[in-house]
Amino acid sequence: MIDLEQLHDCYVTTGSKIILLVVDGLGGLAHPDTGKSELETANIPNLDAMAQESACGLTTPVMPGVAPGSGPGHLALFGYDPLKYLIGRGALEALGIDVELLPGDVAARGNFCTVDDNEMLVDRRAGRIPTELSAPLCKRLDQIEIDGVQIDVFPVQDYRFVLRLRGLGLSEDVSETDPQITGVKALKVKSLVDAADKTAKIVNEFVEKARDVLRDEERGNMILLRGWAQLPQLPAMGDVYKLNPAAVAAYPMYRGLATVAQMNVIPTGKTFSDEVDTLHKNYEDYDFFFIHYKPADAAGEDGDFDAKVKTLEDLDQLIPRLRELNPDVFMVAGDHSTPAIMAAHSWHPVPFMLHSALTKGEGVSGFNEKACNLGAIGRIPATNIMLLALSHSGKLTKFGP
Repeated sequence: MIDLEQLHDCYVTTGSKIILLVVDGLGGLAHPDTGKSELETANIPNLDAMAQESACGLTTPVMPGVAPGSGPGHLALFGYDPLKYLIGRGALEALGIDVELLPGDVAARGNFCTVDDNEMLVDRRAGRIPTELSAPLCKRLDQIEIDGVQIDVFPVQDYRFVLRLRGLGLSEDVSETDPQITGVKALKVKSLVDAADKTAKIVNEFVEKARDVLRDEERGNMILLRGWAQLPQLPAMGDVYKLNPAAVAAYPMYRGLATVAQMNVIPTGKTFSDEVDTLHKNYEDYDFFFIHYKPADAAGEDGDFDAKVKTLEDLDQLIPRLRELNPDVFMVAGDHSTPAIMAAHSWHPVPFMLHSALTKGEGVSGFNEKACNLGAIGRIPATNIMLLALSHSGKLTKFGP
């Protein structure tokens, strides 16, 4: 896999503009009753029409057979090798809500969850309790004190929060408490290296105290912690590609990803329609835009096939508003597949299309897994899409003499 900085002398600054729409959890699998995936089932005339005028293919986020998290999946689309630049979700969540991370701090993504009287997990997301219910719980957790460490708890959105540990000798090399399934107890934290023993002890004590604090809650009566991470350092996307990149994302984690890549994160509202409005208002100020659509992934993780179909149809209605900006390159990609029949991220290749003045269509019938598999782009690493975008927009010159 080529390092994104190896072509540095080939990148040039131009007035052309690129939009990268990332549909979280875009790919799916066939429903057993119909034999059609979510994209094949959905009524998406605008995406289908765009595919008929685009270059299409499938992307592999990390490696064949590897189901990626959202962090690696997005970083690959930005051109970063996800195996080289592995970033814990805790840091991304923290940066996404403007939580300060100093060198030595450790952050984790937290979920409120529901357990029964025997402390067996009943719901890993506490019924997706809304922020107005979870924020007061965060305030209570924020009052927990443990000797030798500063503990801070920050609400993120709905059932999610960020736990930040600040003190001497902390390590990100500890295990997670989320077993990823229900019907079992949350896991004890273990140190993965000797230097993390102190951190593991602190986290286990925090979890025990959190259980006491939340015990009487009907839904969010326990917590799960994962994605332990310290402050990451990545090459700045703008410096590498000679771009002035911006990000428009409603969900905090994806603002965090953009922050790590040193994009300009533009404040926006809570819906994708708000994001589109924000992009329109700021379109003249930047030459690369990452815009994020979350609902498809949430429906897929819930195992709700029909709901995921509906989210794709809702997205399709706003595609004309993006296309009317007439970007020189408009890409539609996914960070990973989230088939509803699996109710989880999967390793399956993700549909991808790129539209520019140089793409006139190649006989692809629509935007779905089967159709994109027949496209001229073929099956490529997700890290390669930025090179295609730069070439189609005149921002990548000849390599070598």
